[in-house]
Amino acid sequence: MTKFDYDMVVIGSGPAGQRAAIQAAKANKKVAIVEKNTCVGGVCTNSGTIPSKSFREAVLYLTGFQQRSMYGSAYRLKSRISMQDLTFRISNIVKHENQVIEDQLKRNNIDIISGTAGFIDKHTLSISGEDTITSDKVVIAVGTYPYHPDGFEVDGKDILDSDQVLNMPELPKSLTVIGAGIIGLEYASWFCALGIEVTLVDAKPNMLSFVDGEIVEDLKYHLRDMGMTFRLGEKVSSVKARKDSSVETYLESGKKIITDAVLVSAGRQGAIDKLNLEAINLEPIKYGRIKVDENFQTSIDNIYAVGDVVGFPALASTGMRQGRLASEHAFDIKDDKIDVPLPFGIWTIPEISLVGETE
Repeated sequence: MTKFDYDMVVIGSGPAGQRAAIQAAKANKKVAIVEKNTCVGGVCTNSGTIPSKSFREAVLYLTGFQQRSMYGSAYRLKSRISMQDLTFRISNIVKHENQVIEDQLKRNNIDIISGTAGFIDKHTLSISGEDTITSDKVVIAVGTYPYHPDGFEVDGKDILDSDQVLNMPELPKSLTVIGAGIIGLEYASWFCALGIEVTLVDAKPNMLSFVDGEIVEDLKYHLRDMGMTFRLGEKVSSVKARKDSSVETYLESGKKIITDAVLVSAGRQGAIDKLNLEAINLEPIKYGRIKVDENFQTSIDNIYAVGDVVGFPALASTGMRQGRLASEHAFDIKDDKIDVPLPFGIWTIPEISLVGETE
């Protein structure tokens, strides 16, 4: 019999946390997941991957974008498409996915504990400052939240981050997207496909540096053909809402961009604020990320970290694999799966897929 309440406690119920918990449960370990939100699934299910991809599919379907080669620019039907048209299915999809995940966890006899977890010591967790639980192994899978740089007055109305953008009451006629990473590019291309005037700004001269250069150039060609304006190699100094409901984006070069709305996609911050990592002497690195080794083990021998909180590539699919690997290492479970490079899917319009090394 173990001296702990659980063999493994996983903090966070996103894709990485789910798979870590299920892998341990299938090895007959006593497992719990601690989730601070009312619904399981993490950012992936509730505000990120699944809602955004539902939005993307609605854009493709309602605009007739796939038929543009036959009908030309007539696919741009933005005057007849509302934000409500694009998002009305999201709540039902999210609710269904929440239920699927919860059923799967319960089917594997995993306890779901509601509350915010914080470390007391490396084996003891406080739950919302009220209860405590102990565990032999702990997996941190808390995910991330949007990073707001200084000078960016994100208000959730005219200046939005990627967790807020799908809650816009109506579609803007023009949009500035700050940040040409995966999330920024995806949203920029989707709004561009709606016929909205999109300006993409990024401080780096090139976007998606981990993707083969020819693929990136091909994507830029298609986005320009859709009407997107690029301002690469331009650093934003500030973003401010005006009284006429438009937004001014000031660039360090002295240029000014005025659009109806701004989407700030300047990276994401590890959601570690409530973990009380100081209690276990675990020091986060840049942007609240947690450093791990090849087994996703932190500098504390019984504590692992997986998913977006460990950084690149921060994809649902890679997080799932990381969660399984962490559990396998924690409990010395043999994995006979062949170790192959994980494929990437970037859901711009048009989408990108890649696997393995670039040139």
